[in-house]
Amino acid sequence: MIRILLFASFLYGPATAFADWPQFRGPGGTGVAAKANPPLTWGNAEDEENVIWRRDLPGRGPSSPIVIGNHVVITCSSGVEQDRLHVLCFDAMAGEKRWERQFWATGRTLTHPTSANAAPTPVSDGNAIYAFFSSNDLICLGLNGDLRWYRGLGNDFPKAGNDVGMSSSPIVVHGTVVVQVEAQGDSFVAGVDAETGETRWRIDRRPEASWSSPTVLSRDGADETTVLLQAPHGLTAVDARDGRELWKYDASCSAISSPVVSQNRIFLPSNGLTALDMPTDSTSAQFAWNASRLRPGAGSAAVHQGKIYLVNDAGVLVCGDTATGEVLWQLRLEGRCWATPIVTDERIYVFNSDGKAFVVQQGEKGAIIGRSDFGESIQGTPAVSGDALYVRSDRHLWKIASKGPSR
Repeated sequence: MIRILLFASFLYGPATAFADWPQFRGPGGTGVAAKANPPLTWGNAEDEENVIWRRDLPGRGPSSPIVIGNHVVITCSSGVEQDRLHVLCFDAMAGEKRWERQFWATGRTLTHPTSANAAPTPVSDGNAIYAFFSSNDLICLGLNGDLRWYRGLGNDFPKAGNDVGMSSSPIVVHGTVVVQVEAQGDSFVAGVDAETGETRWRIDRRPEASWSSPTVLSRDGADETTVLLQAPHGLTAVDARDGRELWKYDASCSAISSPVVSQNRIFLPSNGLTALDMPTDSTSAQFAWNASRLRPGAGSAAVHQGKIYLVNDAGVLVCGDTATGEVLWQLRLEGRCWATPIVTDERIYVFNSDGKAFVVQQGEKGAIIGRSDFGESIQGTPAVSGDALYVRSDRHLWKIASKGPSR
């Protein structure tokens, strides 16, 4: 066993303990990989610095990779009409393709040229993979790629879609897959049985477009059954088990970036950023503060150790105090960022849509300590497992980690 580990370390860098990154923005949807230590710089080809492997993808998609054990899962869409759906699984260590499954879309597949049908990020509960697409096709696969069930929600609800495409990513809560399908036509949120694919509940929503993703409301010591649904008209909390509405917060909200929850506080992209506190009875949300200078762009915010990090539409990384909303520091980067920043205990990793990456040192004032360029567009938020970044560019899936014997 020791020889095997030493050989793996020689080929791929130090042996890495795999940690799951099971959904959009990782565990808890916060964008935080606290103890991770990815490298500061890397190249843009497989044989270059700190690029462990790079694999071709059969189609496009802004969706993010997820990691379950030694499985890295990604979705793509291909074809002139983007009606070919791909779900692929790669070995996290060696990058070998374990399996690929392909399906035909049943719903509306046309999107904006900068997007693709494979825009939503898949999710896993550790038992299965739930892949969702802009065409509102929801596919359940086992970890070995076996098809368990397929729901063509676009076929069931043909008016569910918009001209630029859907991108809301699903979550899994208490055996229910929650999908947020908000559009100018048939607009709804549905809870689908993770085991059978049957609809447990469905809620009609206002006929207006929204691309934000549902978020679990995690509270200290409480069972996680509450799901937050953000739309341009406000925030709604529902019970994941039956879809019952628990409370509402009426406010004008972003239609793109999603809320983030940390330490019993909700950070809502509304008039900049609005912080809401949750009382123990969970019957309402209480206003804490609003900060107009904390304004997420297309990407969502990330919260860690009492600080909130976001990139605005001007390409400026902003750090704020979660207790007060005060801006602590700002750092101009470049380009527009669709990806949510990845935050560790010491650094912030930011990826812009041109494929440029910036590593920023935390502290009283942020400072750029690493720059890299993938040479391809990046829209999806990277996944983190161990000390490795799994990054999806326009045509490739990358594993970025230090190749040396020590960090």
